[in-house]
Amino acid sequence: MLFEPVSIGPVTAKNRFYEVPHCTGMGWLRPHTLAAMRAVKAEGGWGVVCTEYTSIHPSSDDLPHPSAALWDDSDIQAHRLMTDMVHEHGALAGVELWYGGARSANLHSRMSPMDVDSFPNLAGHPFQTRAMDKDDIRTFRQWHRRAALRAKEAGFDIVYVYATHGYLVSNFLNPRMNTRSDEYGGSLANRTRLLRELIDETKDAIGDRCAVAVRFSADEEIGVDGQPVLGERREMLAMLADLPDLWDINIADYSLEMGVSRFVKEAALEPYMKWVRTVTTKPVVTVGRFTSPDTMVQQVRSGITDLIGAARPSIADPFLPRKIEEGRLSAIRECIGCNVCYSGDSLGVPIRCTQNPTMGEEWRRNWHPEILPPKRRDARILVVGAGPAGLEAARALGARGYEVLLAEADRDLGGRVTREAELPGMREYIRVRDYREQQLREMANVSIFMESRMSAEDVFSVGADHVAIATGATWRRDCFDGERYLSVTSDSGSARVFTPDDIMDGKLPSGPTIVFDGDGYYMGGVIAERLRIAGSHVIYCTPSDSVSHWAGNTSERRRVRSHLARLGIQIVTAHKLVAFDGREAELDCVYSGEKMRLSALNLVIVSARTPNDGLYGEIKEAASGQALPFSLTRIGDCEAPSLIAGAVYAGHRFAQELDSLGESGHHIRHERVDVVTDIKKV
Repeated sequence: MLFEPVSIGPVTAKNRFYEVPHCTGMGWLRPHTLAAMRAVKAEGGWGVVCTEYTSIHPSSDDLPHPSAALWDDSDIQAHRLMTDMVHEHGALAGVELWYGGARSANLHSRMSPMDVDSFPNLAGHPFQTRAMDKDDIRTFRQWHRRAALRAKEAGFDIVYVYATHGYLVSNFLNPRMNTRSDEYGGSLANRTRLLRELIDETKDAIGDRCAVAVRFSADEEIGVDGQPVLGERREMLAMLADLPDLWDINIADYSLEMGVSRFVKEAALEPYMKWVRTVTTKPVVTVGRFTSPDTMVQQVRSGITDLIGAARPSIADPFLPRKIEEGRLSAIRECIGCNVCYSGDSLGVPIRCTQNPTMGEEWRRNWHPEILPPKRRDARILVVGAGPAGLEAARALGARGYEVLLAEADRDLGGRVTREAELPGMREYIRVRDYREQQLREMANVSIFMESRMSAEDVFSVGADHVAIATGATWRRDCFDGERYLSVTSDSGSARVFTPDDIMDGKLPSGPTIVFDGDGYYMGGVIAERLRIAGSHVIYCTPSDSVSHWAGNTSERRRVRSHLARLGIQIVTAHKLVAFDGREAELDCVYSGEKMRLSALNLVIVSARTPNDGLYGEIKEAASGQALPFSLTRIGDCEAPSLIAGAVYAGHRFAQELDSLGESGHHIRHERVDVVTDIKKV
């Protein structure tokens, strides 16, 4: 069923796998990087591969989040890079025409954005939009039509009218935002007028060869998870039901639509989608972080969707469709729902992925998610430590054909992944371990040694040609003040101070406990939740202005704070920890310096980690200044503590670059403008 063709207006998708438009942090700044990444998905079997949101005019500029662009004819060739490569693999190429309105600050173009009214910038910048008059609306429609024509010339097969996610067209639909008194405001028919015009004009311009899709929200406003607030949505879609060739349906709550696995599971949009197929006869696509083929089939059979939409699963495994078609289900790198991919775009850099270390590296490093270069010569490699870095290094080296020995001190593989996956809401992270363990078990050239703690003498006795130390890192019991690490307890050692490692080891404090979060990502929150579940009164404290401040980049910060509040966890922000004596903690406001005292019997410090690089140092010392009989490399948290994604990437990079260890230079290509040509033009 999943491999049946689907007709979409004048074009046909070869199967039901549909990579929906998703941002990448690449856009018009990195066209080669973008094209190569999308091309790999087409190679992996996706029937439709869409590029990201594509600005139709300079007055819709999203930097530092770099969107794609179709501002003028010079953009056509950049998109041709993608569409030509996508077509080579028999997939359709889609493009999402975008105008940001009040969500665009235009920090790059410095042009005034337009919207249905003069609104404050919805991304929090101190600017407002220009209220569109009817001349502006006519001009906007012309921009949209010209961008559609450029999209057709660039080789796209599906062209979107973007009517959701709080951008311009969706604001015209919104009864709370659109208070206009002309024919574009007021009644439902009036508020949908612009969308109808854009659909009609786009079909008139390119409908002979290109399908026209509409991205649309199935609910009107954010409500309780799983309980859609439809408002006018059913009536609105019914009015437009058969105008486009495809409906791409999402929901009002972006943090649920692409929610992290800690809070949101597979197929979370199903309650919102149940009515859509009863209103339209046109094909429908939606997302749900689908990783299970059984779930995909159920979604189609039950009439929820016609096409299996995916962003994150297509990032974690671009070859997901092909693996399902070939029956290689154990080879699928299932998305873990960490949203590290989304953080790349939030930061304005190319996306990365915890499961797929090649994501974003297809062009600049020439990495492929399924094909690794064969070994250049016979060699034996010892990898010490089977955490995320060690597992990925061993897997990739094994795939290259090397003889690999993987030594793990514990009785379980996975290192920090195995430990963290036991924390509340973190279970899907175990997929990082499970995928790699499954691959390693199938490799005859890889030997795994459990409960094998290595000494320097042991390492020398192996007779390896290359040694990678991947022994991870340990959480510290002190705090970093921006310049140095400082203890917050007296020398007596009577205060009960814990780290996340203690909690993951099952050493739970008893009584009122402060969790001091100097890390700012997920660990502080999940540790606080773990202690609250165990029955402790918990106070979460952070020097940041917000709970889990870095998690704003993964679109989960609001959910984290709401969740902790529902659990009854006291929250103190913008205070740094100064001292703890076992009875109370002293904190200083980071702005005023005003002191606060909190009563508690225990303190958990979630601050920073110390690399476990002792074995690396012992080996270097044992060499006594002489050349080692093997290359020696630290990888992952043992070298520099990072995200799990960083550890996986480090392991993969070691395996990819093993043949060039010790060589000068680097292996990264830059995206550059044509400087010589541009100078001549000036």
